[in-house]
Amino acid sequence: MMRTRPLKVALLGCGVVGSEVARIMTTHADDLAARIGAPVELAGVAVRRPSKLREGIPQDLVTTDATALVKRGDIDVVVEVIGGIEPARTLITTAFEHGASVVSANKALLAQDGAALHAAAGQHGKDLYYEAAVAGAIPLIRPLRESLAGDKVNRVLGIVNGTTNFILDKMDSTGAGYQEALDEATALGYAEADPTADVEGFDAAAKAAILAGIAFHTRVRLDDVYREGMTEVTAADFASARNMGCTIKLLAICERAEDGQSVTARVHPAMIPLSHPLASVRGAYNAVFVESDASGQLMFYGPGAGGAPTASAVLGDLVAVCRNRLSGTTGPGESAYTALPVSGMGEVVTRYHISLDVADKPGVLAQVATVFAEHGVSIDTVRQQGKDGEASLVVVTHRASDAALGGTVEALRKLDTVRGVASIMRVEGE
Repeated sequence: MMRTRPLKVALLGCGVVGSEVARIMTTHADDLAARIGAPVELAGVAVRRPSKLREGIPQDLVTTDATALVKRGDIDVVVEVIGGIEPARTLITTAFEHGASVVSANKALLAQDGAALHAAAGQHGKDLYYEAAVAGAIPLIRPLRESLAGDKVNRVLGIVNGTTNFILDKMDSTGAGYQEALDEATALGYAEADPTADVEGFDAAAKAAILAGIAFHTRVRLDDVYREGMTEVTAADFASARNMGCTIKLLAICERAEDGQSVTARVHPAMIPLSHPLASVRGAYNAVFVESDASGQLMFYGPGAGGAPTASAVLGDLVAVCRNRLSGTTGPGESAYTALPVSGMGEVVTRYHISLDVADKPGVLAQVATVFAEHGVSIDTVRQQGKDGEASLVVVTHRASDAALGGTVEALRKLDTVRGVASIMRVEGE
C-alpha cells in the first residue's frame, strides 16, 4: 500500500544537473512514487541567482538561503549538486544534523572528506549516496559497493573523464595536435572555458580516490592519488603508439599490490593495446574495467557526464534513499576495514615506452642498454632510426618500478650521446 504523505526533497543547485533532476522528478512523478512506495515532493531549491528563470520550477520554491532550507526539519532527502568544498560540506553535515539523508554528485568533496561525511551520516543514522560522483550515468559505485561486496577487487582501470577522452580520440583518429583537438572540444561544449581540471587530471584523480576507497575497503584521499595531465601528449606519441598496436588514453588506475598489503591510485596518460576493451571507447564516453578474484573481468560503459545522464544517477540514488527512509533503514556506509596503506608512485610496476634523441654513431645503443641493465630495467624491444648525425631511439621495457625507471632516465640524461628524452609513457592494460 502506498503512503500518501510525500517524502520531501531539497535540491541544492539548479544548474545543468540540478535542473534535470527537477525535470525528471516532475515528469516521472507517478513512476517514482510507484517505485518508492510514496510520492516525492520537491520542497525547495537553493540557488545563487534567484532571478534566473527555471522552467518547470515554481518561483516560490526557489531560495538563496540554502542553510535555512536544509535546517527545516521536514526535509527527508537533500540532493547536493552545487559542487566544490564549501559551502557543500557544511550544508551536507547540517542536513544530517537536522534529520535528512543526502544524495550528492560532489566528487571533489567526497575525495577530500569522504570519511568525515560518512562518519557524520553514521552518527545521525542517515544515508550518504553518491553514484553520480563518478562516471555520470554509468552504474559503478553501487556495483562496487554492493554487487561485488562478496568478491575481492584487485584492479580498477578506467576512462573517467569524457573531455580528455574526446581530445585524445580526436588526436588519434585525425592526427590533430593537442591544441587543435582541445579547441574543437571547447566549441562542441565538451571542454570548459578553463579546462585545467580535466586536462591536468584533477577531475579524474578525485574519481580515482573514490573508486579506490570503495574497491579496496580502505581510505584513499585525493592527496594519495598520483596525477599527471595529458597536455604534453603529441602526435608523435600517437605515431609511436600505433607502431606498437596501441592507442593513448588518460587512465585512472587503482590497484592492489601483488602481496595484498598496500594499494596505489594514479591518473596519467598511457599507451593501451588496441585489443583491450578500453581502447575502443570513443568520443566523450567513459568506461571502467574491473578485475576481481571471482567475477574476473567486468566493464562498465556509457556517457560519463551531461545533465540528463548525471541526473539519472542522482535519481537512482534518490529512489534507494527514499526506500530506506520508508523502511526505517540505511544503506551501506563507509567500508574501510582493511586500512591498507597507499603506496607512492615509485613502487608502481608497469611497462614503459621511452623515446630518446641520440647521436647517430656506433656504440650508442650499447651505452643505453648498459644504463638500463645497471638499474635493473629489462628491455623488451628497441628501435633506432638515424640520419645526418642525429637519431631517435625508442625503447620499450618489461615491467619495472617507477623508481627504477626514474633512476634509469636520470642516468641516460648524463650520457654525452643522449641529446634529450623526447617522451616517457607508461604501457598499461597488458
